[in-house]
Amino acid sequence: MVELKLKNLEKRYAIGKRSVEVIDNVSFSVKRREAIAIVGPSGCGKTTLIRMIAGLENPTKGSITHKGKLVIKPTEDISMIFESFALLPWKTVLENVELALLDRPKDQRIELAKEYIDLVGLDGFEESYPSELSAGMKQRVGIARAISREPEILLMDEPFDRLDPLTAANLKNEVLRLFSARKLNPNVLIMITHDIEEAVYMSNRVIVLSKRPSKVVGDIKIDLPKPPDVRSEKFLNYVDRITALIT
Repeated sequence: MVELKLKNLEKRYAIGKRSVEVIDNVSFSVKRREAIAIVGPSGCGKTTLIRMIAGLENPTKGSITHKGKLVIKPTEDISMIFESFALLPWKTVLENVELALLDRPKDQRIELAKEYIDLVGLDGFEESYPSELSAGMKQRVGIARAISREPEILLMDEPFDRLDPLTAANLKNEVLRLFSARKLNPNVLIMITHDIEEAVYMSNRVIVLSKRPSKVVGDIKIDLPKPPDVRSEKFLNYVDRITALIT
């Protein structure tokens, strides 16, 4: 079943009197239970693409549909985890997670927020402020907030880029565990990354973009267990194949 469809997407920005094309005729579909990684050269428009999928920007041409409905603004079915954590420093962990649940009654909001805080391993830190947390803990708060609405689609904008390697590795496995459990939404996971090994590690399909204006130059199915053995020949072959497409 197709959950998300991108059709003939184009994106242009007006810079002074010039029109700069960032995305050029990008099309692909995402099925239920797929984990997609989008990679490409620096500045190719990966963030622009994921922002359009989130409904934060609209394409100049083309369309994005979720279950047949046009995505033209943010919806409760699509959540995003940001590279910069995007936490409000004057609010506690509990209050930051509650921000995603403001349409719920107060008692239900607190109960759900605590449930998801516990799910990402931050039980006992509900009353802590972001300044009291490590970078990895801050990103766990971001993950809890994003999944607390049980979105159909979870988007990740280079979510591990600001973390040290060990913390990043632990969080990657945590996200894979949550996604693979299949007890909760999301049904689709889409992440952008500049790290090709990370893309192969996290996804079962990698979309490769060209330099700007971006086109799809590769759509590679990743046939590996999750989490994969990063030292295996098969894993390294995928990394080499994708690297060759980009370079």
